[in-house]
Amino acid sequence: MATTVRRAALTLPAAQLGAENPLPALRAPDVVQALDGLPQPPQPPSGGAPGRDGLPRDMARQIGYEPLRSLLPVRIRDGYRRERSEREFESIVIENEHLRVTVLPELGGRVHSLVHLPTGRELLYRNPVFQPANFALNGAWFSGGIEWNIGATGHTTLSCAPLHAALVPAPDGGVMVRLWEWERLRDLPFQVDLWLPAESEFLYVGVRVRNPHERPAPVYWWSNIAVPEDEGTRVLAPADEAWHFGYERALRRIPVPEWEGADRTYPLRSAYPADFFYEVEPGARPWIASLDAAGQGLAQTSTGRLRGRKLFVWGAGGGGRRWQEWLTEPGTGGYAEIQAGLARTQLEHVRLEGGGEFSWLEAYGPLAAEPAAVHGADWAAARGAAEHALARALPAERVEAAYKAWRGCADTEPGERLAEGSGWGALEVMCGGFKLPGTPFAESTLGEEQAPWLELWRTGVLPAPRRVVPPGPSLVAAHWRDMLETAPADPLTEYHLGVAQWHAGDVAQAVRSWERGLALAPSRWPLLRCLAVADALAGDPARAADGYAAAFEDLAGESRGGEAWAPAEAALGCEAMTALLAAGRLPEARRVWDRLRPALREQGRFRLLAARLLAAEGHVAAARRVFEDGFEIPDLREGEETLSEAWSALTDHPLPPRYDFRMRPPG
Repeated sequence: MATTVRRAALTLPAAQLGAENPLPALRAPDVVQALDGLPQPPQPPSGGAPGRDGLPRDMARQIGYEPLRSLLPVRIRDGYRRERSEREFESIVIENEHLRVTVLPELGGRVHSLVHLPTGRELLYRNPVFQPANFALNGAWFSGGIEWNIGATGHTTLSCAPLHAALVPAPDGGVMVRLWEWERLRDLPFQVDLWLPAESEFLYVGVRVRNPHERPAPVYWWSNIAVPEDEGTRVLAPADEAWHFGYERALRRIPVPEWEGADRTYPLRSAYPADFFYEVEPGARPWIASLDAAGQGLAQTSTGRLRGRKLFVWGAGGGGRRWQEWLTEPGTGGYAEIQAGLARTQLEHVRLEGGGEFSWLEAYGPLAAEPAAVHGADWAAARGAAEHALARALPAERVEAAYKAWRGCADTEPGERLAEGSGWGALEVMCGGFKLPGTPFAESTLGEEQAPWLELWRTGVLPAPRRVVPPGPSLVAAHWRDMLETAPADPLTEYHLGVAQWHAGDVAQAVRSWERGLALAPSRWPLLRCLAVADALAGDPARAADGYAAAFEDLAGESRGGEAWAPAEAALGCEAMTALLAAGRLPEARRVWDRLRPALREQGRFRLLAARLLAAEGHVAAARRVFEDGFEIPDLREGEETLSEAWSALTDHPLPPRYDFRMRPPG
């Protein structure tokens, strides 16, 4: 059977993504995978010898290399809800006699399903619904399948965004599917080529990340694979040690498989969610597998560039189980994640020189090993059994040969287009004059969001909007900042210039730009809000509260209840009430609440704020009734403890299970 590629419609119960948050993301992202209290690492020569903090020198250096200052220019995606209805998603199906692969180009190129056709076995955890939750760097993310995480520590900002997709000739004379996009946090183009040779039981995935700039760039990549879990699931990798990272935000080196009285290679034998970054032995073939009680499951392997391997577990505790329920529908089985990345851990970024590229090939397919061996007490024998099974199913030499063959096709121009991504890559390629064979960013993809920036590049003037609406997205890279600095200094230009200066770390100049714009701005709330954030981060909560109160008052007067303004009202109303409560300004917080449109007051985030406001006003019983009546916060953040903190401030009673999302031990 020859490999076929076809378009198809995938119907799932799905929540609507909703609108983007129009407020620029000025605050540094609250990344779960960050160390608390780690001193600034040294900059020694590369190598694995321990350095300060007990970390290998190369790990310490890469943990401290170019962390994100903010999510700019990307916007937060928090407009989704939890009501679901049937929806069709465009999918691409790649199939041979052994595997059927279903890809969702409009959702970050996620591999939704990988079915082993001879047995009918689904090799991945396939989520039966599309339910966004607040796990991506910019918010909306969903569980299941194989995801391609690029940009910075965390789930990619492209989790729920469309990618370009097209057919490309494959090395074996068939066809493969190319996915590509411009990653905006680091301004780097990347491609993912999905190739299923005619008689292969393994899906090949060729990945390339390029740096078209003259400067070096930090690169982050982790391929995350959701796999079904039950009591018999065991994850195996070529390692005798791992780096354990829990939501206590501490990194420690532990033995594999036994640690603190439990075999941690079984996902359900941990109580709390945690990462286990395996210390893959130097020179060993990189691979990871998840096998069930019968010794069957999924294996992932790669060429040597993708060195890291990781197991993520939700654990058997109440918080982890609650999150699993939150991400899907009742009755769905649980999952763990096996992952592969460029570095040992996800706390690290890897330097890519200007004009350079990283490339590698991954392979995904079924694996069957002797169950008595893989579940035996002898760890060396267990991982050896899995490794020998992998060597029989897919020798390492075959992966290397496939990588070399794929590299010869990586620059091939795409043929038939299957899906279209954003226009941001086209704008950057036009502005920078980049040549990127194999990943065209066509001028035809430019849209409404890119239009004012295209005019700024062509004329030196940022055009005024034709109607009164919240400001569009800001661009913050150095070349755009330079253009804004030389453009005529109207209020909108000063607003965007301040955002770019803020991103560059020039806080004082950003504040001056926003203050200059404020003097003449017909719409003051965007500038007032930026200044309020600056005051809050400068340690002046009283001044920040003043700014937020004025910003929301201005927005409420300007929006007049129009639906196009609802995302701005929701975002600014939430920030304003939070700041006013923190400053003890209860009458002004109540005024913001009173001016919210009724539909916003019913949203979960505002129900929680209402409970906090009632409690602060002395109405503790009324605040408890908000919890007793029940509410959900669709954009509850991974690791966020707001619900448990608010509950404990109201009562000594145990936290109700519906509100228990705690991901770390008490205290």
